[in-house]
Amino acid sequence: MGEASRELMRQARAQVAEWTTAQASEVLARQRSDGQNDLVLVDVREKNEWDEGYIPGATHVPKGYLEQRIEEVVPDKSQKVLLYCAGGVRSMYAGLTLKQMGYENVISLAGGFGQWKNSGLPVVQPRTLSQAQLKRYSRHLLVPEVGEQGQLKLLDARVLLIGAGGLGAPAALYLAAAGVGTIGIIDLDVVEESNLQRQVIHTTGRVGEYKAESARQAIEALNPDVKVVTYLDRLDETNVAQIIADYDVIIDGTDNFPTRYLLNDASLIARKPVIHGSVFRFEGQLTVFKPYEGPCYRCLYPEPPPAELAPSCAEAGVLGVLPGVIGLLQSVEALKLILGIGEPLVGRMMMYDALAGEFSELSLYRDPNCPACGEHGHPEDLPIYADVCAMPARVAVHA
Repeated sequence: MGEASRELMRQARAQVAEWTTAQASEVLARQRSDGQNDLVLVDVREKNEWDEGYIPGATHVPKGYLEQRIEEVVPDKSQKVLLYCAGGVRSMYAGLTLKQMGYENVISLAGGFGQWKNSGLPVVQPRTLSQAQLKRYSRHLLVPEVGEQGQLKLLDARVLLIGAGGLGAPAALYLAAAGVGTIGIIDLDVVEESNLQRQVIHTTGRVGEYKAESARQAIEALNPDVKVVTYLDRLDETNVAQIIADYDVIIDGTDNFPTRYLLNDASLIARKPVIHGSVFRFEGQLTVFKPYEGPCYRCLYPEPPPAELAPSCAEAGVLGVLPGVIGLLQSVEALKLILGIGEPLVGRMMMYDALAGEFSELSLYRDPNCPACGEHGHPEDLPIYADVCAMPARVAVHA
């Protein structure tokens, strides 16, 4: 160690407190038992060191990125921060950096991770991405709100698409590209030539095939990490509970009221969030129905409109790119829910006017008297209005 390094270490030791592994272990154990967050534990080693194991409860902020990222991890500069590295040297230097940034209570772990592990204290062996996955999802890994742990969440996630049509097609492609590990698709329709104007997951060569199977082929060709589960069936009261039970998030790509009411009631019972989208000619709308946190579909539409006021896209038409816009926004909301980031569109309806090139937003509120999600609601006992809608009671995607 040169003279400059020795002087820097002297400055660090003068300003940064140091704990033994016994002290750190005692404080961390007490914090876990009390459910407190008084102390933030930060691992400043490199990623390859982190991948070999880390102290439970630690957040990984490599020393080279400390000044860029520490304020995201510890925004309160008065909070106590315990830093550790492999042997206790880098964490001392890191502590000096934090002191210079204005952090008041900075501590370095003497002996670092090596001493911790040699003392027989608990160590977490992290799950990591493969080299191929690190390359595929590299742009996600650069985003602090996602990173490797977020990507692992996506790979573990299960999203169900109700329909593989105008909305389901773009949502499926981008969820697969993002690395959502399991995508379920329920659709009994077959690919028709008229679908190809907007249902971009299908091809001319797959006209006549089931949409769910056509979508599966496209997803598997795009990302081999993704498992696709297809249901060549119609969503009805006999299968809805069993199907949605296996998924974390549901994307509603239907354009008929019976399926919307059926899905709403089943998702309330199962407490599954539904990302609702719809399109009509040049206009689209989007919201997230998160059970008992925001309104449900029946809060907005207690009764379906008369059939003559609810034409399907097959009857009214739709600009081909519009379902792509709304379907992609549905996939964005799904990723936010999975990762636990941002502000999902719960209690908000996003409106898009393609001709005006404008987005607008409406606030939505739960109806305390809603028969489905209200104080005295009973979603298991409600009708689905199968006989009063413009479309038959089946999974029909937005055309």
